[in-house]
Amino acid sequence: MSASELRLDVTGMTCAACATRIEKVLRRLPGVEAAAVNLASEEAIVKAVAPATRERIVEAIENAGYGVRPENAAEERDRESWWVAAGVLLSLPLVAPMLLELATGESWMLPPWAQLVLATPVQFGLGLPFYLGAWRALRGFSGNMDLLVAIGTSAAFGLSLYLMATHPHHLYFESAAVIIVLVRLGKWLEKRAKKRTLSALSALNALWPAEVLVRRADGESEIPLQDLVAGDIAIIRAGARIPADGCIIAGESELDEALITGESRPRAVAPGDRVIGGAVNGMGRLEVEIAAVGAETMLARIIRMVTEAQGAKAPIQRLADRVSEVFVPVVLAIALVTFIGWVAAGAGVETALVNAVAVLVIACPCALGLATPTAIMVGVGVGAKHGILIRDAAALETAGRIDLVAFDKTGTLTEGKPHLQQTVEMPGVDPEQALVIAAALQSGSTHALADALRGAAGERPLPAASQANVIAGRGVTALIDGHPYILGNARMMTERGFDLAPLQGPADRLAAEGASISYLAETDGHQRLLALFAFADRLKPNAHRAVAALHDLGIRALMLTGDNKGAAARIAAELGLDDVRAELLPGDKTDAIRQLKQQGNRVAMVGDGINDAPALAGADLGLAMATGTDVAIETAGVALMRGDPALVPQAIDLARRTSRKIWENLAWAFVFNVLGLPLAAFGYLTPIIAGAAMALSSVAVVTNALTLNRWRP
Repeated sequence: MSASELRLDVTGMTCAACATRIEKVLRRLPGVEAAAVNLASEEAIVKAVAPATRERIVEAIENAGYGVRPENAAEERDRESWWVAAGVLLSLPLVAPMLLELATGESWMLPPWAQLVLATPVQFGLGLPFYLGAWRALRGFSGNMDLLVAIGTSAAFGLSLYLMATHPHHLYFESAAVIIVLVRLGKWLEKRAKKRTLSALSALNALWPAEVLVRRADGESEIPLQDLVAGDIAIIRAGARIPADGCIIAGESELDEALITGESRPRAVAPGDRVIGGAVNGMGRLEVEIAAVGAETMLARIIRMVTEAQGAKAPIQRLADRVSEVFVPVVLAIALVTFIGWVAAGAGVETALVNAVAVLVIACPCALGLATPTAIMVGVGVGAKHGILIRDAAALETAGRIDLVAFDKTGTLTEGKPHLQQTVEMPGVDPEQALVIAAALQSGSTHALADALRGAAGERPLPAASQANVIAGRGVTALIDGHPYILGNARMMTERGFDLAPLQGPADRLAAEGASISYLAETDGHQRLLALFAFADRLKPNAHRAVAALHDLGIRALMLTGDNKGAAARIAAELGLDDVRAELLPGDKTDAIRQLKQQGNRVAMVGDGINDAPALAGADLGLAMATGTDVAIETAGVALMRGDPALVPQAIDLARRTSRKIWENLAWAFVFNVLGLPLAAFGYLTPIIAGAAMALSSVAVVTNALTLNRWRP
């Protein structure tokens, strides 16, 4: 039985320890094969078989003290801002005397009963989520941020009550209240910032039109998008979005596919062209026969890939998870040692307790839990905007460490179809006339070389060909203006008795470079050789730029191809590749990748065909051109939404920058706690400053991740 994947929106998480606890609870459930909880997206991804049904999984999460939003639940109203505003208004009078004392030097304090009245609703109203979260943690024999905040603020509040009853010379109600307000303010700012990390996904989801104009047997009518079915004829007006994947049957226009493929220039389309759902029709009315709807469309697949990648955990996340698992118990021990140490040093219970509270507050592991997922979510989203679809977080991390890129040739570095490379004519023959005659001979053919000849002839008027006779695997004969001509390969020409010696030199040279050779001859009365045409696959426009950009990143580039050595060597020299291996079967490509890895290289493979799939899977990282086969795309870790090799160095550059952000965030989180804990323990941080610093650290981590939005190819 194959496992099904569930995605659940989890509520009540406050730090990495919460996510780790939910993962442990879920993994203990019978039938659960894998579970990952993303703190940044507040999502649990569970792969399970019976008996682990959705109901049992939700029940397990709720029994652990957390919640699950119902499916298709309406978006919650933002009440957090009201709570924070109320907390600020109640806390300001508590902090005002301290600020006035700093400004004027005069000591002044609100009456104790007034402080109690202001602090109580903050402590037990605004602070209620911390108590509930602490209770969940204790019930599950674990620790989290809520436990630290609840213990710390309760200690300050309780100390104030004790001092109020004995000698109210200074109370700490303001510390407890301000800590709660600052932490809630930090979480509110963090949540607003995290919404921006999902902006790319929101933009993709917004590409679906709500309604579609279709033509059916009963005429044209507007229908909801969900009622659209394969085979419908959709009418797309200028400025409207294509509702689903299909094929144009009438009309010409230009399509803006920037949000899907990352290509900024509109694409000209005409009848017979395939279109992608979500693209914008620039001008002119189009009629599109729908081929795929719903989850089968390219846009749905893109959204699915982005969602999965943003919710996945990078291998580096395990480090943060292991630390957060033991972090809270360690902090509680440090706070206890701080309290005992200050009391033993003769500072008194009041000072000892205040410093222990500062330790508890400064150590909240929020930033640690957000460091990796926020950077991944932004990096994946930015990539999607520019036509780079990263399938999972592990691929993102791997891409950042690549030092060797192996390219397939046909369809990856080259366009995958022959073009007329060179014409060599006999003395006295007009090369333009020879080209026109050859194109006319192939006017009715669908062969790739025929397309190349017609393409080279361009807009030139072609004479009519009659009595055409195609000889399979050889060539074609026909009459042009009543004169018989023959166009074929060397075998056909020698069989017909032609002497190819006059053109043998250029033919051998071009063949050695991998070109396919065709000869044109006239057979009117006497046989006369006219010209040879050399056909070769043409490099993609950005192939040179891609290789140069890889070299700029310090990455070597090589080519693995099944083509002949001559053609491979020519392209390798033209591009400046570091190495080339030719005449390889699909299995040989996989063996070559294995050898390169054994030599200590971290190898990325770039391909687009079915024959590339084993090599894509065998490389450290597979990058598939989305213009290729589904097999290649499903095998690769990164899908490039345009057949543009320049996307390869761009994907690696983005991965490196994202990895750098992850390390920066982790370093900030670790350094913050490593420096903050001893400062608090030795009395250099008040609880209020500790609370502000803790809130600032989480916001700083998310903000740092959001700077990835400035990345441009």
